Amino acid sequence: MVNFESLFKGVYKDKKVILTGHTGFKGSWLALWLHQMGAKVYGFSLENKDEINHISLLNLNIEEKIADIRDVNVLLDYFEEVQPDIVFHLAAQALVRPSYDDPIETFSTNVMGTLNVYEACRKTPSVKAIVNVTSDKCYENKEWEWGYRENEAMGGYDPYSASKGCSELLTSSYRNSYFNNNDFGTKHDVLLASGRAGNVIGGGDWAVDRLIPDIVKATAIKEAVLIRNPKATRPWQHVLEPLSGYLTLGYKLLQKEVSVADGWNFGPDIHSNLQVGDIVKLSHEYWKDIQIEISKNTDEHHEANLLMLDCAKANKTLKWKAVWGIDKTIDKTL
Repeated sequence: MVNFESLFKGVYKDKKVILTGHTGFKGSWLALWLHQMGAKVYGFSLENKDEINHISLLNLNIEEKIADIRDVNVLLDYFEEVQPDIVFHLAAQALVRPSYDDPIETFSTNVMGTLNVYEACRKTPSVKAIVNVTSDKCYENKEWEWGYRENEAMGGYDPYSASKGCSELLTSSYRNSYFNNNDFGTKHDVLLASGRAGNVIGGGDWAVDRLIPDIVKATAIKEAVLIRNPKATRPWQHVLEPLSGYLTLGYKLLQKEVSVADGWNFGPDIHSNLQVGDIVKLSHEYWKDIQIEISKNTDEHHEANLLMLDCAKANKTLKWKAVWGIDKTIDKTL
């Protein structure tokens, strides 16, 4: 039996944590983990309006504010009320294809929403640590055969990817301007880090336009799943993997480890960098009813074909690494 309160040396027990995006896929899992470790979790997010959603099924006894991070006044008031010790910022418009349909919502949520969170942190004296969660898609994708390192250029072809690149630039700006590592302990007491994760799968994800949920939804009603880009390569990992990375960052920031206030990649080992088609084939090994159909639509929006992360920095410096291989990840998910 795991003693959750002893994880990360018990640093999260009784800590006040504001978690934005707690009603989402990753956010709900992080809310659960923090809650089990004895943290006082305060969620701030839009309502999850799906008939079935993970946060409702968890039925956690946590405080929450159902609101939009773009509403800066509501956000400021909530921070003033809660006086959190640490902030995990996960609220986002998190999908590539919808970002083409509504770029204004994507940029306003992912950039201005992040700006509002940082301003709330800056104006709340209790805040000591901030972890901003972005994406592997924040990098300028050159479609090369090796993983992107944390010092690579930010970029983004589609609105979603560009918004995450902007979020990282905003993070760097606030770290330099207000939470400068060289001034920690003298001019301020806040450390700011960002986590960039690859494609995340796992139970509790009912979002549209995601591979595993699409496979499950189609197979459950005995239909073939439509696959858009079977040769696209991504770093696939179970949702608990990057969350352990974010929690490691938070732990070290709360321990005042200044060098950790930086950008970090959290992805699987090289064997889990697989094509979409390979993921479908592996899934079929665990669920024989799965059938696929390749999309013949030539008007699909651009999506990256090759994207991988180099996680050597996190492996060496944070002593973090992915625990489950791709087979166990798919098995646990399905």
